[in-house]
Order: sequence, then C-alpha cells, then structure tokens
Amino acid sequence: MSYDVAIVGAGPAGSVAAFRLASAGTRVLLLDKATFPRDKPCGGGVTGRAARLLPFSIEPVVEDVADRMDCGLRYGQRITRQARAPLAYMTQRKRLDHFLLQRAAEAGAEVREGVAADARELDARIVIGADGCNGSSAKQLGLAEGIVHGVALEANYPWEERFAGGMLLEIAVIHGGYGWVFPKGDHVNVGVGGNQAEGPRLRAELRRMCKAWGIDPDAAAETRGYRLPMRLPGTALARGCTAVIGDAAGLVDPFSGDGMYEAFYSAKLVSEAALDVLAGRAEDLSPYQTAVENRIAPLTRAGWGAKRAFERFPRTTYALARLPITFRALEKLLTGDLPEPGAARGVERAAIRAIYKVAKLAS
Repeated sequence: MSYDVAIVGAGPAGSVAAFRLASAGTRVLLLDKATFPRDKPCGGGVTGRAARLLPFSIEPVVEDVADRMDCGLRYGQRITRQARAPLAYMTQRKRLDHFLLQRAAEAGAEVREGVAADARELDARIVIGADGCNGSSAKQLGLAEGIVHGVALEANYPWEERFAGGMLLEIAVIHGGYGWVFPKGDHVNVGVGGNQAEGPRLRAELRRMCKAWGIDPDAAAETRGYRLPMRLPGTALARGCTAVIGDAAGLVDPFSGDGMYEAFYSAKLVSEAALDVLAGRAEDLSPYQTAVENRIAPLTRAGWGAKRAFERFPRTTYALARLPITFRALEKLLTGDLPEPGAARGVERAAIRAIYKVAKLAS
C-alpha cells in the first residue's frame, strides 16, 4: 500500500505530525523501532506555550503543574517567582509519548511499532524523519548535517512535597547549562546539563546538586545520560518531499535544552507544508524550511545569546534575569503569550535588550 505521508519515529514530533495529517484525511504511516509505552531520558516538562500548540489536552498524563520558579546561581543566591499561569506541565515521557501515539492512531494513522525502517525505502509521497538525535533518518535523507550537541544526566529520587508545584533551576553550575529539580507524581527528577565538553563532570555535579538541595544523592534511580541536538543556522531541514522535525532536526533550545515546544511546532509547520503539497498548492516542502527560519529560529538565536551571556558573565546576567520585570517577560515566553524575546515591549523589552547586550559582549 502506498501512503501520502510516512513518518519515521513516534516521539512527540512524529506522533503530533501524524495526528494532524491523519485528522486532515491523509493516509499516514507512523513507524517506530520501539514498542510503546517506552521510556526516554528527559526532564519531562511541557511548557505552557508547548501545550498551547497541541490540538488536544495532555491533562490525562500531567502529574504536576508548575506555576512557581525557584532559581539559584551556583548554589548561592536564590530567588522565588510566582507566575500567574502554569509555566510547565510535568509528565513522564513513557506516559506522554504513548498518549500522543494513541491519539495519532485514533485519528486514523497506521501505526507500526517495533519496526526499523530506512527512510529512503518507504512507499510514500512525503517522508518525514522524526526519530530523534540518535535516529538515522536525517542521515539517510541527507538533512540536518549542521548540528552540535549538549549533554545531560538525570536521575529520579523519592518524592518530597516541598518541590510540588515548582520548577527549580540552578544556573551556571555546568558550563553552558544548569541543574534542575522537576516534581512528578511519585518522585522528583533531578538533572544537570550543559556543553558537550562537560560530560565527564556531570555525575559529580548531579551529586552536588542533590546535596545542595537536601536530596540524598545515593537514593538515585534510573540514572541516565543523553545528548541534546542543537541546530546551527542554515542547516537544511527539507529537500524535495522529505523533511526532518523535532530532535531529528536539532530543534532544541540551546539555553534551556527544551525540545518539546520545537517538536510540537515543527510538527505543525511540516503538516501544513505537507498538506499544501498533497493538495497541489506547493511542489515541495521548502515552505517548511522557511517557516522554521521565520518562527522557530528567532527563539533559537535568543537561546544562543542567553547561553553565551550566562557562560561568560553569569553574575551580571543572573542579576538582570532575577529582576521582576525580566521574569514577567520570561513568564510570557513560557506560557506562549510572547512569541519570542524580540517581541517584548516597554520595560520588558528594555530588560531583554540588556541581556542581549551582555550576550553581544560575550560573542
């Protein structure tokens, strides 16, 4: 059987793209080498702006809702900020990914689990790679060659009520990154991540993170390391009727390490481009590449800027970031009320521009 669209990888990007396309009446094949539910290392936070991109609610798999941010600088200065709306919905990837896959199937996508596929050999008019940073579809399709990687290490620890309802961040404990504590239904997820060169330091820093926040480092379960793919400017994400989305496209924010928003957004953008091709309104998926440059790349550039600023001038950047007005801008970004930092206005714009100036000095 020939398909309109074949998608390799049933993670968040692939399953959401399959849901959107199947809901529009296309014949969609969604393949994954894993059998679901399957787990995947990830902090498991879905920001408010990411959740708003979905055409359905993820409430069935949400385990905690964070509307508070506790933020420290290298285990020293700490601030707490209360948001007016949820900043992030805490879940686990084994639950979220299975839920999204089920929604795609319910929409009419043909799902094949436990099947490895070569993206070049699929019988479909359009082929989309969505198998993450460790997948092979991008290489098979000759796409997303300009990607660099960060690294992270996480583990799960016994539940503690004091972490409920919040996102805890420790800035600049790792060069080019931070540490976190995210609450889940029956445990807390603790992790550290940063530049690729920091890999050898992650295990010791994870223990230090735990000790700094009164968590028993020896109570760790499911300790796992993983890579964070970050796209460089100009990297090709589409060619002809093939494209890559989500982590396979390197669409992870360079500063926050968040890839869920980009996964959902790239799924939306590639679905729109694919429907145009199938309807004869476009010849190929090049409009998807253009849409990424216009709608996702501004956030990526801001992420690189924030990353440079915190790497070179952590105290100055933290002093700016801790200002209440800066947090309001960050809150709007995380909830989706602000599309990207450059769109800020008034005093919020002034605060963002101050961080931009530090980033330029760090360049």
